[in-house]
Amino acid sequence: MTLTALAALVPLLPFLGAAAGLLLGRTAPGFVRPLAVLPTAACLVVAAVVAARQGTGAPTDAAHRLATTGSVPIDLSLHLDGFSVLIAVLVGLVATCVQVYSLSYLRDDPRYPSYAALVSLFTAAMLLVVYTGDLMVLLVGWEVMGICSYFLVGHYWETETARAASIKAFLVTKLGDVPFLIGVFALASDAGTFRINGILAAAGEGRLHHPTVIALLLLAGVAGKSAQFPLHTWLPDAMAGPTPVSALIHAATMVAAGIYLVARLLPVFTASAAALAVLAAMAAVTMIGSGLAALAQDDIKRVLAYSTMGQLGYMAGALAVGDRDAAVFHLLSHGAFKALLFLGAGVVIHAAGTNSLTAMSRMGGMGRRIPDALWTMGLALAALAALPPLSGFFSKESVLRAAEHASAGHTAHVPSAVGWTVLVAGLAAAVLTGAYATRLFLLAFRGSGPEVPDHGRQPATMTTVLWVLALPTVAFGGLAYRELPDWFGGTGHDGLGPVLLTSILGTGLAVVGVLAAYGAWQGTAAIRRAAPFGAVVAEPADAEPALVEAEAMATHEAVYGDIASAEDPGDPGRLLLGPLHRPAAHGFHLDAVYSVVFVRPVLAAASLVRFLDRDVVETYVKAAGGTPGLLGAAVRKAQTGNVQTYLGALLAGAVVLAVLVAVGT
Repeated sequence: MTLTALAALVPLLPFLGAAAGLLLGRTAPGFVRPLAVLPTAACLVVAAVVAARQGTGAPTDAAHRLATTGSVPIDLSLHLDGFSVLIAVLVGLVATCVQVYSLSYLRDDPRYPSYAALVSLFTAAMLLVVYTGDLMVLLVGWEVMGICSYFLVGHYWETETARAASIKAFLVTKLGDVPFLIGVFALASDAGTFRINGILAAAGEGRLHHPTVIALLLLAGVAGKSAQFPLHTWLPDAMAGPTPVSALIHAATMVAAGIYLVARLLPVFTASAAALAVLAAMAAVTMIGSGLAALAQDDIKRVLAYSTMGQLGYMAGALAVGDRDAAVFHLLSHGAFKALLFLGAGVVIHAAGTNSLTAMSRMGGMGRRIPDALWTMGLALAALAALPPLSGFFSKESVLRAAEHASAGHTAHVPSAVGWTVLVAGLAAAVLTGAYATRLFLLAFRGSGPEVPDHGRQPATMTTVLWVLALPTVAFGGLAYRELPDWFGGTGHDGLGPVLLTSILGTGLAVVGVLAAYGAWQGTAAIRRAAPFGAVVAEPADAEPALVEAEAMATHEAVYGDIASAEDPGDPGRLLLGPLHRPAAHGFHLDAVYSVVFVRPVLAAASLVRFLDRDVVETYVKAAGGTPGLLGAAVRKAQTGNVQTYLGALLAGAVVLAVLVAVGT
């Protein structure tokens, strides 16, 4: 089979699995689980074969004309290079792990068939984005992912939290997609093609007439999909969905799509220094803001959500300084350890099985009960903090190295101020990342809260997946950083991996964050012993774990009352942040700001339009419809059927006309 035919199978297999799962979910439920796992696993195998055959060779292109639209035709095109095939392997690996994990995690969920089919469709859409060589086809996958995320985040639609989170995710990402769509059409108009190769050639030859406008329009869509400031507020709320969905969204799909797009179209962005400056500022604010917010969260999944935003900020920063290699290296590395973190959090939640299951301050004795999650999440958190020799160390140091190179003015088309912005923000975020990663580990596994009920040993499928993902978390960075530039076509300006300066600064600051969090933990130990925070409310023994998670975020307030939103006096994050703790815990109140600036004016305008329509326009419409009725009623009253009356009316009319004529003459 040819390479292009194999590559076409990669997105097709999960798509067919999704279609078959939806069709057979009710009529043949026994086939649902095989249809969820086998096509996705086969997709991973085929993606690995495609990657091996493509290797570091010249890109492979194939195209079929779909539609001729005047001067800008649309092609069903395939573009394979080392960059795309490695991303496809990551997507296949994470999706397969999520499907296998979900077999146990959602074992008793009555909506598992639709869930599994949507996960497969989500995977197929991301693979379409990765492999396509045409922007219009990419846009199809881009939008399908948005629709799938809406349904998956709202999987537990019985709860108001899940419904609100799904609507918010859909609306915020669509808000960014509107200018993104305009930017795609403007880019195709300037380049004369939707083909990505043609667009890159036009950018390289300086044939884009409006590079700054186009790049800024595209960045709006990227900010929405990849949860970058200021369109990031949907991502923490999306944690209301099932934990495996969170792993898929955060590690390999949806949020990775925005970074992938900028990496693929990087010459379009480097053609505008203003666009690079905006991208760098967006990345810097996201890195630092998300790090502060993560330090103040009590919900384990919200901590991980903010950490995803911060790591995506590192990738965006690498792209802002013109280094695609470093950005994609961190994207690959982050995908493995972030999937591990979310799935490990799912094991913690599954083991807790209480309404407090997502609140770290109310966990006790978890480290002894789930040693698999303890060790694997410990490794993943160390990789997140970029501690050597784990994968996160090599990839994050590559970003800092690229920023340091640009700050010295050695990167063409990138202002040194952009390099300094990314470098300083990246170093500040390294301290925060080390601190919140350490805090999460201590609260989740060494928490002093009441010991939660023991729900037995965790399913082997869930714990096995954790160890599978631990392998690339440990080994990927050290094995890959010397080889990846060949796979990426050597687009980086200064190689990958650490150098002495960035190693000392980055690792040293990460260790400072780790020690600060541990010191704060020790400093608040006496408070925790004196006044344990919260209480654990056990679920019935026969409660379904999936439904327990569905209720978790919605019932915090009902179960704990005012304590659900109170500050834990023994939380090391409170000691570290001081007066910033409360605003950081609420995401610096950006939702409230957006409500005042955008939501309320829109609602007020809608109320005005409703008033005008109902009380003004409709009044005229009713009057226009009622007047003929009144005239008709008057005419009906005159139709008495009396001949004398009619003759009298004619005579009176004749007299009136005669008088008028006489007066007129």
